[in-house]
Amino acid sequence: MLLEINPDNPQPRLVAKVVEILKNGGVVAYPTDTTYGIGCSIFSKKGIERIYQVKQRDRKKPFSFICSDISEISRYARVSNYAFKQLRRLLPGPYTFVLEANSVVPDLVTTKQRTVGIRMPDNNICLAIVKELGHPIVTTSANLSGEDPIGNPWQVEHELGKLLDLVVDGGDLSADVSSVVSLIGDSPELLRKGVGDVSWCE
Repeated sequence: MLLEINPDNPQPRLVAKVVEILKNGGVVAYPTDTTYGIGCSIFSKKGIERIYQVKQRDRKKPFSFICSDISEISRYARVSNYAFKQLRRLLPGPYTFVLEANSVVPDLVTTKQRTVGIRMPDNNICLAIVKELGHPIVTTSANLSGEDPIGNPWQVEHELGKLLDLVVDGGDLSADVSSVVSLIGDSPELLRKGVGDVSWCE
């Protein structure tokens, strides 16, 4: 099912509908500042298992998650002074930052080294959803593993809609991916070049 939400001023009533699904362990597709993502509450083991099945994803690959603001990031990850400065400078934006996880993060969304990928996209809809939910949502691109990301909500609905509880229509997006940067050490490490300026990593 498609639910159209205004990308500039997300309607609170419609955002609440999405959040109700997430609170009940549901899985939804939603827009980011790069492409469409699939997500659920990070505390929904059932939802995370469903996303692995929908994506046909290798279970050794953990998911990233979306936070609504920098203070929320610090509740779920260890943020050094250096990392905090970069987060404040670059977010919201098309980056996935790898940080050490705090104990509140479920094992299903961490690596064996207890690291996590955290996003804060420059997209009003997904940030409104996470803020209303009150905690992060899992994020992974809306496509089968190994296939190209999808930037059109109707295509997401056509290809994956039967496997999801809802597809949020936030308009056409790019089919790009975020840049992935580790901020665990005292200097950044570029892990994947995507959208966004990464010259500061060199």
